Amino acid sequence: MGYLTTHILDTTKGIAAAEVEIQLFKYTQDGQKVFICSTLSNDDGRCDAPLLAEDDFKAGIYELEFAIDKYFDQQGISVAEPGFLNTVVIRFGINDESSHYHIPLLVSPYSYSTYRGS
Repeated sequence: MGYLTTHILDTTKGIAAAEVEIQLFKYTQDGQKVFICSTLSNDDGRCDAPLLAEDDFKAGIYELEFAIDKYFDQQGISVAEPGFLNTVVIRFGINDESSHYHIPLLVSPYSYSTYRGS
C-alpha cells in the first residue's frame, strides 16, 4: 500500500520549518472538499506519521493546507499586513495507490515551490 508524506523547508533561514499547522482534505466525486486530518510539522519539518497510509490511501484529488503566515509570525519575521502568503494550498492527485507520494514545500514569506518528491 502507498502512503503520503510532506516536508517543509524555510528557505528564508535555510532550515526545516517546525510547528507548521497542516490540514489535509480530499475532494469527492461531486467536488465537495472533505476534511481528513490536521497535524503539526516536527523539528525536522516533517510529520511524525504519514498523512495517509494503508486503507486510507486512495486515488483521488487531495489538498494540503499549510498555515505559513502563523509560522513566519512565530519566527519573528515581520511582513506588511496582510502578508503576501497566508495559507499555502497545494492541490494534487493520487493515481497509484501502491506508491509513496511525498509533497515537499519550500517556502519564504514571498514565494513557495513544490514537487513530487521521493
